[in-house]
Amino acid sequence: MPQFLSTTDSDFEARFTALLGAKREDSPDVDHIVAEIIADVRARGDAAVIELTSRFDRLDLTPETLRFTPEEIAAECALVSDDDRAALELAAARIRAYHSRQMPDDAQWTDETGAMLGWRWTPVSAAGLYVPGGLASYPSSVLMNAIPAKVAGVGRLAIVVPTPDGLTNPLVLMAAQIAGVDEVYRIGGAQAIAALAYGTQTIPPVDKITGPGNAFVAAAKRRVFGKVGIDMIAGPSEILVIADRDNDPDWIALDLLSQAEHDESAQSLLITDYADFGRAVAQAVDKRLQTLERRAIAGASWRDFGAIITVKDMDEAVALSDRIAPEHLELCTADADGLAAKITHAGAIFIGSWTPEAIGDYIGGPNHVLPTARSARFSSGLSVMDFIKRTTLSRMTPDALAAIGPAAERLAQSESLQAHGLSVRARLDRLNRGD
Repeated sequence: MPQFLSTTDSDFEARFTALLGAKREDSPDVDHIVAEIIADVRARGDAAVIELTSRFDRLDLTPETLRFTPEEIAAECALVSDDDRAALELAAARIRAYHSRQMPDDAQWTDETGAMLGWRWTPVSAAGLYVPGGLASYPSSVLMNAIPAKVAGVGRLAIVVPTPDGLTNPLVLMAAQIAGVDEVYRIGGAQAIAALAYGTQTIPPVDKITGPGNAFVAAAKRRVFGKVGIDMIAGPSEILVIADRDNDPDWIALDLLSQAEHDESAQSLLITDYADFGRAVAQAVDKRLQTLERRAIAGASWRDFGAIITVKDMDEAVALSDRIAPEHLELCTADADGLAAKITHAGAIFIGSWTPEAIGDYIGGPNHVLPTARSARFSSGLSVMDFIKRTTLSRMTPDALAAIGPAAERLAQSESLQAHGLSVRARLDRLNRGD
C-alpha cells in the first residue's frame, strides 16, 4: 500500500519532507569502473570498444561492423508493420512541428552611442544520442532526442544503441530513419559514451550527448561533461496527479501506474482535496495491478514510493506541487487551466482529465525528456535550445568607443589589468589626436 498523508495530520510536515528526500534509486558506485573504461577507450579506440562490447553485450564486432549499414537499416525497417510506421510518422510530425516553434530569433540593433550589438544562434556541429538497447528499447526516445537536434540544424547526428546478443529493435531503426539520423552504431554502455565524446578510429567525436541510460551511462556522462555537453543526469520517472472528486478513479489509477510500470524506483503521487476519492483511487490501483503485465515492477514502485495526499484546498495542492517540482504533473480538476497558471515548478504539465501523461510520452508534441528528482526547480526538459548556442555580437564605432571607452579603461585599472586598459587607451589616444 502507498503512504496516505493529510495536511491536517500533526506529523504531516515531517512525513512530507521524508517523502521528498526518499532515496529512490540504487546507484552503485560505478565511477571508478567507468573511469577505467573511458581511459581505455581514449587509449585504444575501436579495439577497446569492441572488446568491451564483446564482454558486456556478448556481441563480437569489427571496426567495419560497429556501424549499421544502410542496407541493414533498410532490412530491419522492412520488418515494421504499416500501422507502427504510421504511428511513428504521426508522432514525428507532431514533435517536429512543436519543436520548430522553439527556434529563437537572431537580434541586432544600434544603441544610443552608435554601437552595434546583438546575438545569433547556431547549432552544434555534431550530436550523439544514447538509446537503451535490446528488445526493451524505446523508439519514442529516438524521436524525442533526434528531432529537436535536426530542427536545430545539427549537421551530424549519431546514435549508439546496444544490441545485446545481436538483438535489434526494428522500431528503433525506423524511428532513426524517420528522424533523419545520420549514423547508428550497435554499441552501448560507458564505452559508447566515451567513443562519442573522444572519438575512435571509426567513430568521430560529437559536441553534445543526450539520451537516457543506466548507472554506467549516467556516470560516463558526468565524466565526459566539459569535453562535450550533455542534456541531464536523469533519475527514475515520476508523476504527480492533482485531482478533485469529479474524476474516474480508474483513469487516475492508470495514470499513476503509467509511471510506476517504468521502474521499481519510479514514483507516483496523488494530491486530492477529498480523502474518499483518494481511497477509491488506491482501490482502483490494486485492482489494475492484478492484471497489469508489468505488475511486479509497478506494484513495487507503488508500494515503496507511492503516496496519496489529502489537502484542504487546491491552493494547498499548488504549494505542495511546487515543493515536489514533479517531472510530470497532471491537473484533473474543475479549473485545470487556472491551476496550471499558478504552478511554478514542473517539467511538463498535462491540463485536464482528457490529457493523460502517456500522450506526452509519445504523440503530444512536447518533449518527454524531462528533469527528475526535483530538478524542475532549476532546469527544463530537452528542447531545440539544447542543440544550439548563442554567440554575442558587438561593433564599436569611433564615436561609440569615445563614449564608453573611458569607463572601460577605468574599470580595467581598478582590476589591475593594465593591458586591458591600454588596449582601449591606445584607440582613444588616436581619436584624440584626430589621426
